[in-house]
Amino acid sequence: MIVTFQSAAAGDVIMFGDVAQRMMKLMGKDPTDKGIVTVEQLPDAIARIKAAIEEDKRQRASVQEEDLPQTERGGNGNSRPYVTLTQRAVPLLELLEWALKKQKPVVWGV
Repeated sequence: MIVTFQSAAAGDVIMFGDVAQRMMKLMGKDPTDKGIVTVEQLPDAIARIKAAIEEDKRQRASVQEEDLPQTERGGNGNSRPYVTLTQRAVPLLELLEWALKKQKPVVWGV
């Protein structure tokens, strides 16, 4: 499954379903097929994503580079190259920040 986060404020952010669901949870949203982060909810969603990014960076800083995973299991069970939470979250964070700046909601599944 592919999820597209959309806003009139910026370009779309496309993610695999399992990754998108994790981002939804981080934003404090239920991981559903359709959803919205309203303009009023954007500051909290941004703060939550930023906190998760900082925690990810902190955890990775305490691990040796060679000890980091090289692959991970995708939502379909297949192996894929490991991508950090920070790498996955930054495009969504940028979309949320643009949406807040332009006072537009962020939606998915519409």
